Amino acid sequence: MSPAVASESHSVVQPTRSCAELVRSYAVPDAKTQVTSAVVVPASGGVPEFCDVRGKIEPNIGFQLKLPTQTYRGRYVQYGCGGFCGFITDPAFPKCGPAFGDAAVAATDDGHQWPEENPFDTEWARADQKARDDFFFRAPHVLSKVSKHLVGVFYGKAPRKSYFTGCSNGGREALVLAQRYPHDFDGIIAAAPASHYTGLIAYQGWLARNAIPDDKVVLLHSAVMAACDGLDGLVDKQIDEPRLCRFDPATLAGSLTDEEIARAKRLYSGPVDRGVRLYPAGQAYGSELGWLWWINPRAEFGGSIAGQLADNGLKNLVYPIGQPHSSLEKFEFTVREFRRLVPETVKANSLSLDLREFRRSGGKLILWHGAADQAIPAQGTIDYWQRLTGGRTPDWARLFIVPSISHCEGGDTLTHFDPFRSLVSWVEGGAAPDRVIAEGRDADGNVVRTRPVFPYPLRAKYDGSGSVDDASNFVAAPGFQTVDRVRWAGEDLYHRPGPVAP
Repeated sequence: MSPAVASESHSVVQPTRSCAELVRSYAVPDAKTQVTSAVVVPASGGVPEFCDVRGKIEPNIGFQLKLPTQTYRGRYVQYGCGGFCGFITDPAFPKCGPAFGDAAVAATDDGHQWPEENPFDTEWARADQKARDDFFFRAPHVLSKVSKHLVGVFYGKAPRKSYFTGCSNGGREALVLAQRYPHDFDGIIAAAPASHYTGLIAYQGWLARNAIPDDKVVLLHSAVMAACDGLDGLVDKQIDEPRLCRFDPATLAGSLTDEEIARAKRLYSGPVDRGVRLYPAGQAYGSELGWLWWINPRAEFGGSIAGQLADNGLKNLVYPIGQPHSSLEKFEFTVREFRRLVPETVKANSLSLDLREFRRSGGKLILWHGAADQAIPAQGTIDYWQRLTGGRTPDWARLFIVPSISHCEGGDTLTHFDPFRSLVSWVEGGAAPDRVIAEGRDADGNVVRTRPVFPYPLRAKYDGSGSVDDASNFVAAPGFQTVDRVRWAGEDLYHRPGPVAP
């Protein structure tokens, strides 16, 4: 059953009370809530009329919930937030059926509000454990409880199906929900998840400390593409499997300085202390252009994104309250310092390998990651997947590794990947996705390349005829022989009992 067919089989649900009646207090268990405003927003630009609900969940979790007044068909969709959160990203109505706005949608700031002049602010976390815990795990869960309660109040019945989708920190939240709160959502998309939080903030510092000038990054990327583009069997301006690449930056001696070559090598290998990896991945070959706006300083960010995340996280968030903190300038990349991060950050990690209850409840999980992600390398997600599944493909979860795409979106050739329709079809129609089409769009938004992405470890192989920009000319093929499980300092952080049965 396609998503459209699944949607058409359910009629529109009409509100049973006015939008304005929602403004009051709600004694939701463990999530006392005050709706501060509820206003009808007229239909405009293809977006249907909806009741715009704003409020606070105790102690300080801000949220926005949009309730369609004429097109609701029983779905609830919740979005994760990125970075350190602190603001509410306007939740969009998903295009998952014949009506653009057939779902109620919601998002949260995760329990704190950032100052506009500093989007990387973490002062809220310096001495407030409740604020930390809301960010680490509680906020997405209690928002799901509150939103479903308000849906029931407004329409007279609870949502028929509930979905969560998020990327980066939002992807981490997605896995937290599947692991800690397995009954909250029927379908979950975890994109580029920041799962390995214990090592990730320090990893951002490693990136920032090894920045390479912009012009040298461009030169490095060109050399990597020239050396490795064809290793997957097709010269098409993208590297499907970066782990096949063995490019040596030293071949650019004379164009890069010795220090720049050393930095490039460190970036590709990742932080190591006396032979022990401090993060389960290094930068992927082919991800270099993403370094320009993530690793390298940019005036609009007041530095680099990686550096700001590391510095603010180390100063206020990732060490237990009351213990000595650190900073990007002072942090030492050692196993000893890594272990000092564990007591607090283990609360934020989403590394549990026990998803049995989520599976038993009928939940469906889609993990996906861009192969050229410069912020959170895909190897970490592949490592988690290998430990979770034992290399098998279970009937309740799928992993997609998308060539070319950098962090959440954008890339050399492929730029967009959205498996939401496939998730809806899987949850409501029963058919697990055997492929999802990725798109490459130009600066004007025109689709200039499509490619099928098959469940990992399968890969897309050119069938030998037709345009390499057309998904119809590719078939599924066995994946390349790679090492998916990584030995690193945080292997004890995976919560077992071991691989989940398929």
